Amino acid sequence: MATPPKEGNLQAPTRHPLDWKSDGFYDADALDKELERVFDLCHGCRRCVSLCQSFPTLFDLVDESPTFEMDGVDKKDFGKVVDHCYLCDLCYMTKCPYTPPHEWNIDFPHLMLRAKAVKYKKQGANFRDRLLTNTDMMGSVLARPVISSVVNGVNKMPVLRKILDKSMNISHSAWLPEYTDKTMYARLEGKASTNMDKAEAAGKTTGKVALYATCYGNYSEPLMGEDIFAVYKHNDIEIKIVEKEKCCGMPKLELGDLEAVKKAKEANIPQLARLADEGFDIIAPVPSCALMYRQELPLMFPDDADVQKVAKAFFDPFEYLMLRHKEGKLNTNFNTSLGKVSYHAACHQRVQNMGQKTRELLALVPDTQVKIIERCSGHDGTYAVKSEFRAASEKIVRPVVRQVKEAASDHYGSDCPMAGHHIENSLDTGQKTEHPIALLRKAYGI
Repeated sequence: MATPPKEGNLQAPTRHPLDWKSDGFYDADALDKELERVFDLCHGCRRCVSLCQSFPTLFDLVDESPTFEMDGVDKKDFGKVVDHCYLCDLCYMTKCPYTPPHEWNIDFPHLMLRAKAVKYKKQGANFRDRLLTNTDMMGSVLARPVISSVVNGVNKMPVLRKILDKSMNISHSAWLPEYTDKTMYARLEGKASTNMDKAEAAGKTTGKVALYATCYGNYSEPLMGEDIFAVYKHNDIEIKIVEKEKCCGMPKLELGDLEAVKKAKEANIPQLARLADEGFDIIAPVPSCALMYRQELPLMFPDDADVQKVAKAFFDPFEYLMLRHKEGKLNTNFNTSLGKVSYHAACHQRVQNMGQKTRELLALVPDTQVKIIERCSGHDGTYAVKSEFRAASEKIVRPVVRQVKEAASDHYGSDCPMAGHHIENSLDTGQKTEHPIALLRKAYGI
């Protein structure tokens, strides 16, 4: 008698490498068959319905079909589910009971990635999507004196935003990043530690750090870099900025352009691997970029030793500080209370399996109460700015906004600065988002 399938996992989920180089990966018929299999299992479970718009879209397709089952759903509509997935990974890491090693072997985010890759290989991407995901080019052109002021001003003009909405489907009501006239690299020039040989190791950390600026950090929010430098030096951590870098590849991954991801990897990994060989730990101020190096690239290139080496050397900024706190190497002499803090835990940080390190560190500040909000903001890198997804992104962020308003905190923010601004854009209180690293610097009084 055949053994019936197990009802869910009792083991931690295991991630398989992404088989993106095989011909079968791009077989459209095989993809449709796997989508139907997984969608049918998801339909029978429905635990993920509150995470993002992919699952309500899928379940509506089933419920509105003539059979109330997957066999009544037109395969042409599968793409509607795929389009709403922004690869946050929360369904895999926090909800799905059928991830490997379960025999049903469901990896919903990587199935969606495969579908995106098949679509991109078949038809490419439109001009808007190519533009929005070309973060290096956009930043290098727009983050300049005068030009940045003009662009930022245009982005705040309702009439011109409505024209942009109609012509390019970039929502007129969405928050768009501002561009700086002085990049993170320019601001941190000459501020690197000069005594790297005196770095003091502690536990898993070497005490010698290279900051990977990220496109967003470098071109749009460079103060994050200044705050990290100030906090790390205050904790006797030797720090410098990575000499040069390209986009991590996450925007292209979400587009399904895996060859572009490969090119980004080939530009970044050799330099980051050299830093790891020199004893540097690496951090990034944007969780999505850290996730790219810690998870996605290792799964795409499992046999690349340098990719694996960089993954082991990469840390979240607050994770790094808390690892040193575990060894008694964190400065806990705080000068300023933060009062009540509403802290939004970013999805791409949560799935890195490090625990609530930002909340834990901020809670060390005397007379500080930290309320954590573990709901997706619905921003992603580009999802919330696209007109066709704007309503869905506002729906997803609504529970987060409600919790921020109900808490009436002195401060609120997210490790993902874009999520923080998306929340701010949906609030009607006028209160500004503050990145946790800025709050920590404020608590130190430095």
